Amino acid sequence: MTDESKVVVIGGGVAGALLAKSLQLDSNLVLIDPKDYFDIPWTDLRSTVEPTFAEKALIKHTEYLTNGTIVNSRAINITSTEVLAEEGRAVPYDFLVIATGHEGPDPSSKTDRLAQFKGDSEKIKSASSVLIVGGGPTGVELAGEIATDFPGKKITLVHKGPRLLEFIGVKASNKALKWLKEKNVEVLLEQTIELDSITETAREFTTTAGTKVTADCHFVCIGKPLASAWLRETVLKECLDDRGRLMVDDSLRVKGQEKIFAIGDINDVKELKQGYLAQAHATLVAKNIKTLMKGEKEPKLAAYKPGTALAIVSLGRKNAVAQFPFMTISGRFAGMIKSKDLFLPRTRKAMGLEP
Repeated sequence: MTDESKVVVIGGGVAGALLAKSLQLDSNLVLIDPKDYFDIPWTDLRSTVEPTFAEKALIKHTEYLTNGTIVNSRAINITSTEVLAEEGRAVPYDFLVIATGHEGPDPSSKTDRLAQFKGDSEKIKSASSVLIVGGGPTGVELAGEIATDFPGKKITLVHKGPRLLEFIGVKASNKALKWLKEKNVEVLLEQTIELDSITETAREFTTTAGTKVTADCHFVCIGKPLASAWLRETVLKECLDDRGRLMVDDSLRVKGQEKIFAIGDINDVKELKQGYLAQAHATLVAKNIKTLMKGEKEPKLAAYKPGTALAIVSLGRKNAVAQFPFMTISGRFAGMIKSKDLFLPRTRKAMGLEP
């Protein structure tokens, strides 16, 4: 292989965008993504209450990818030599990286995504009561943002599980619940609202436990499905596990494939699926692809070590709950780590941009 090796990256999210940026000067690089921007996901809830925050948190692919080709389309098939885009283009590859993450209804243009944030912000401002369905990190962080910026609004958070933030430990869940209750957020556990019964204009809701909730606006914050269903019709159909994740080896190559990698939420690495770990995947695979490009007979690839159980959930602008491997903390010290700027300057800097 030479510096002109063809590298194709499918997905321009946390992992895919960083990997594309990292390899653009070392290869003939193509990024395939239906959106024209990289949306830093851990900033979305702040952008929902403060749309101007999104101006820097939404990064057009052309801002960081100055030496590659961008195909604004979905990938719909993969063969052993090329990727077929929905727009009809066949893109050949020497190395392929799949970083499609989760499905989402996000707009395809930065302009439309900004408009979406502005619309949600206006909806919250004009409401006296807000319903949030889902008590995972998205629902909890959204409740925290609204409770902080609009303390007079009645907020109801409905979650089907026995505790909030079930992806992390009980201590973190309890600390988040305590904080929300102190902010007068009503939390209804072990019940949910059937999504089929929710319409955009609905103002009255009934939970599965029979609880009546009245709200001027609502947000559904439940987990999104993996963006992997399309892979079942490709050359990688046998490489998916029963959850729809691509099985990878310790170099993050798809099992059974020499030159195809999977990074971010789409792979089956046993760890919490966190943004900083997706970035670590991208850094390691960029290194491994550069090694393979040299064409050595027995290349030594770097091995990925799964991340520890570390997670930080923001609670408004100054507080957070943080789970570390050996302790859990909450309050302003935890908030100092993430909540003030949500790692936005650091993320922009990692993409080669002004903070």
